[in-house]
Amino acid sequence: MKFPRRGLYAITQTEDKSTATVLSEVEAVLQGGAKVLQYRDKQGGDAMLLGSQLLVLCRRYQVPLIINDDPQLALNLGADGVHLGKDDQDIELVRKLLGPNAIIGVSCYNSISRARQMQAKGADYVAFGRFFPSGSKPLASPAQLETLALARQVITVPIVAIGGILPENGGQLLAAGADLLAVIGGLFDQSPHNAVLAYQALFMQS
Repeated sequence: MKFPRRGLYAITQTEDKSTATVLSEVEAVLQGGAKVLQYRDKQGGDAMLLGSQLLVLCRRYQVPLIINDDPQLALNLGADGVHLGKDDQDIELVRKLLGPNAIIGVSCYNSISRARQMQAKGADYVAFGRFFPSGSKPLASPAQLETLALARQVITVPIVAIGGILPENGGQLLAAGADLLAVIGGLFDQSPHNAVLAYQALFMQS
């Protein structure tokens, strides 16, 4: 499955939630039109069990499932790809593990040079952020809107913006150059069904 050029990139929120709740919320955002799902779980639950259930949902809605930080889990699940941070495995080693068709995304924070380097090494998308205060990554270094504008000039793979993105502020990120908006709390801190519609409106307006 290919990575989309544009749209809402949903990231799971698993903290203090039952498996049934996570699956119900994820299905609501997939029904609402999210284009990508990333499985992110910092609590160390049964990743194979929940991951396999998420994969079933993603296949039903024909949306790629990306695994955060864990190439081996992505391989074991048969997921569509993995998202790597600066402290994760080298992208070239991950490509050898997962194969030529896997989606590999890379966090680039506020660095155009890192994005260019990762693109040259075969990244399928690059992610910048955080752009706004974030509950999931409160200590993450901030990124600037100007970075998206610069990335638009030199990056040819899809550009993802992440970090504290709400329907009220997401439009400026799209206007600056982002192709996809990656969201956790903005979707799952409230009714995911209603939230996803608000984000979808941003893409229709831009």
